[in-house]
Amino acid sequence: MSTDTTEGFVEVASLSDLEAEGRTLVSADGQAIALFHHEGEVYAVDNRCPHMGFPLTEGTVEDGILTCHWHHARFELEKGDTFDPWADDVQTFPVEVRDGAVHLDPDPEPTVPPETRWRNRLADGLQEDLTLVMAKAVIGLDDHGEGFQTPVETAVRFGTRYRNSGWGRGLTTLGCTATLYDHVGGRDKRRAIFTGVREVADDSAGEPPRFEQRAFESRSLSRERLLSWFRESIEVRDRAGAERCLLTGVATLPPDGVAELLFTAATDHLYMDAGHTLDFVNTAFEVLEHVGWEGHADAVLASTVPRLTGATRSEELSSWRQPIDIAELCFDAAELLPDLVAAGEGEDWERPEGFVETLLSEDPHAVIDALTEAIAAGATVEELSDSVARAATRRVAYFATNNEFRDWNTVHHTFTYANAVHRAASKTDATALYRGCFDGAMSVYRDRFLNTPRAPVPDPGESDRDPATIRRELLESFDEQGQVERAARLVSEHFDAGGDPTDMKRTLGRGLLREDAGFHTIQSVEAAFQRFDAVESDGERRLALLATARYMAAHFPTRRRNEQTFSIATRLHRGERLHESE
Repeated sequence: MSTDTTEGFVEVASLSDLEAEGRTLVSADGQAIALFHHEGEVYAVDNRCPHMGFPLTEGTVEDGILTCHWHHARFELEKGDTFDPWADDVQTFPVEVRDGAVHLDPDPEPTVPPETRWRNRLADGLQEDLTLVMAKAVIGLDDHGEGFQTPVETAVRFGTRYRNSGWGRGLTTLGCTATLYDHVGGRDKRRAIFTGVREVADDSAGEPPRFEQRAFESRSLSRERLLSWFRESIEVRDRAGAERCLLTGVATLPPDGVAELLFTAATDHLYMDAGHTLDFVNTAFEVLEHVGWEGHADAVLASTVPRLTGATRSEELSSWRQPIDIAELCFDAAELLPDLVAAGEGEDWERPEGFVETLLSEDPHAVIDALTEAIAAGATVEELSDSVARAATRRVAYFATNNEFRDWNTVHHTFTYANAVHRAASKTDATALYRGCFDGAMSVYRDRFLNTPRAPVPDPGESDRDPATIRRELLESFDEQGQVERAARLVSEHFDAGGDPTDMKRTLGRGLLREDAGFHTIQSVEAAFQRFDAVESDGERRLALLATARYMAAHFPTRRRNEQTFSIATRLHRGERLHESE
């Protein structure tokens, strides 16, 4: 009980009345404060339980512990520290007793800045996998101007340190939602970050921590030697050796050199882990664009090594060997790369009419021939991978709903892989990435039966309807199961009506972030937005958003339990009383 100053203190209660009642509710500066007389001392705390706002004057005090009667959160009475990490500490107020009256300071100086407190609470939420705590922390940080960088950086540090299996769906989801952040508006920005950090926590829960290796002491190793060592370590699945090579690369090479190490190893084998390996590596680089290379690259990139050493290699799968050995087609084409690249040196390639349709053909030899001829004609990795990504987009847009539901993921994997190869082309000029084009194109070929028959794609036309009405109907379509074709028609009509695509992306973002969307659905929307930004024609942009709308509609609605948590956190932040009848 503080008695060293009177500045800022206000009289709030009679000591004798408080002693008789044991507790009372007072108001100071517009806030409700609970006073307790316990063991001869007077204590003052915020009357709102920091967990979910229940009035603490309705709790009990025993042995210096205040217990809330709603969820039984417990607090040390003098300083407000909680026994239960899910509850948060309760605000306390300095108290003085003078002339039989209780005085308190309703606006004490915080012990730590609010943004520091919220960052610490986010760390608590990540450690204990507490979704409500994480939601509160994300909202609190955003309210203090740190709604993006701080939570993303905190989650990245946590996810790379406390998941021995390395980079997984949690950190990839965080990377996706960090990308979506700029495409959504209002509170959906907070929802995006909340989605990312909670997936990091969930993916790390129950995992042992990851102990990072050290870089080699030598700083004179050449780029070529590190590349050779790193690839050989991945080849024999030597996780520790590969990590030491990579960390040495991070310490001695520029970012594009490190990218060459990783993307070369990620394409030494075919379509590793159904495309996830290269996709995850690419997302790791994109996360570094958000949090910064310095101080993060070593932990972030080293965490991707288990994805490389532990991956399934598609040449080991019978589906890549029979009835046509498409794995051998990829390896044969890769052997030709030095001559093909040399032939195309100085040439400018323009995608021939019908090229993308050729990539959708039923003849894998024709597909590989089209790709190799394009390289010899001067096609860059970026140009060729863009064409493969266009073909992969069509596999999703044309996906026939008479297929098994799980086959949505088959075309999805091809789409996100092809998009990742295209994105990777901006990070390194490594010739090895052409191999990713071969792998992606063969995956497009393998998905051909999932477009039999092709789902109808709405033809461009005209509409005089209000684009806002169309967007509202799109959200409504996500409220009903199976509205795949309706969602596609509405996205197409929005283009026909002259609607702003930025508004459509915000609507798709809203539809995504209010759901308990799975990892693949979040990936799908991010990749669709990236494809939209990568292409220029109205038709290709329409197709990218239409494809992801179909995928979303197939997977919605969900229970929306995380939206309930986010809503609770938002209402508590506004000071609403959840315990009262609505």
